[in-house]
Amino acid sequence: MDLKKEAKKRKIKYFLICYVDFFGVVRSKLVPAQVIDQMQKEGAGFAGFSTYLDMSPADADMASIPDPSSLIQLPWKPEVGWLAGDLWMNGEPVKSSPRVMLRNQIEKLKKKNMNLKSGVECEYFLISPDGNSIADERDQASKPCYDQSALMRQYDLISEICDAMIKLGWGPYQNDHEDANGQFEMNWDFSNCLQTADRHVFFKFMVKSLAEQKGLRATFMPKPFENKTGNGCHAHLSVWDKNGKNLFLDKKDKLGLSKTAYKFMGGIMHSAEALTAWFNPTVNSYKRINAPVTDSGATWSPNTITYSDNNRTHMIRVPGSGRFELRLMDGATNPYLLQAGIIAAGIDGIENNRNPGKPSFLNMYAEAHKAKSAKKLPKNLETALSHLSKSKVMNKAFSKETINSYVKLRSLDIKDFKKSKDSKKKGITEWEKLNTLDC
Repeated sequence: MDLKKEAKKRKIKYFLICYVDFFGVVRSKLVPAQVIDQMQKEGAGFAGFSTYLDMSPADADMASIPDPSSLIQLPWKPEVGWLAGDLWMNGEPVKSSPRVMLRNQIEKLKKKNMNLKSGVECEYFLISPDGNSIADERDQASKPCYDQSALMRQYDLISEICDAMIKLGWGPYQNDHEDANGQFEMNWDFSNCLQTADRHVFFKFMVKSLAEQKGLRATFMPKPFENKTGNGCHAHLSVWDKNGKNLFLDKKDKLGLSKTAYKFMGGIMHSAEALTAWFNPTVNSYKRINAPVTDSGATWSPNTITYSDNNRTHMIRVPGSGRFELRLMDGATNPYLLQAGIIAAGIDGIENNRNPGKPSFLNMYAEAHKAKSAKKLPKNLETALSHLSKSKVMNKAFSKETINSYVKLRSLDIKDFKKSKDSKKKGITEWEKLNTLDC
């Protein structure tokens, strides 16, 4: 795609050329359309030290080279086009660029004649601008999930977001009030995992932007309120071949999964403790996956590495034939590391015949003590980072240098939290809100 011609055709005046750093922060430059041909060849320049990529001021500038296939025209400001970029430095891709990391895993899977298709379920809260309360003071039901009245009180915003997704061709198919007061979820069609990751990044930006226009604030923070259900980001997964065959489907199996699917699942379960450092990447994350019972009666988040049929108390749920849902991730997860980590673990599962074991049909919120052989998820970010650092699978897939950089930066985050005046306090601290509300 020639972006200069596309800009003229679509009447785009400016482009946001962006990249996403380790912590999932979207970094962008606003570029006038008349120079987009130059940017398409050379990229927009960024200083890596200024963002979460473990670089020094002495490092050369990075160039975010836009991927034309990622182009999204802002529905609320159509004169602006958004482009996801891949980072390059000194003529080579930046290994620690999350989008590059995902691309590399996609290529490894492609060599096996496989590609990952995925969909994500993004949960978020609509809150007051100061972040201290939910936006709708009337949303106080003890069982608020699917509450029609609370949903319709936010109709103007929800419908505007959904209309935007329809216009963009994402195929949105349902919007609902979730299990916590002030919490919502919006679903759109699954796609190839790179497109899903790009859309995931844009969705968060879009929801926050449109909420601000309504005088509200949207947060994907894993656990913004102590007694309410946290924000998850569940992923539905299936692997396909180049001919369009679902390699996860086996209608003869009790759960409708193939041997390939079980091996892929086994790989994820084998590396789950390490992946938690990416899928639950903040100090606040561990107040969601290790939370006590909430006001609604359930946390809806896993604490043990198990799988089941259509049972939401497990880390992996098989809701139907030919796919499974991974329920580990939260709203702070980096969209590219989410998909990249899944593929890396899945490839390991296939290559090493990882066996996920037999499914468990327990209610893990009431009977977890009966799953005696199942491993528990890390109880804090520090432990998760330790698992990631020691993971042979992740170090092999992404290089020890890249893993060490991520662990180093997140460890500094923990150190900063421990220095804060309220780090010893129970509940959700001001440090967590300041550092995570806009994740």
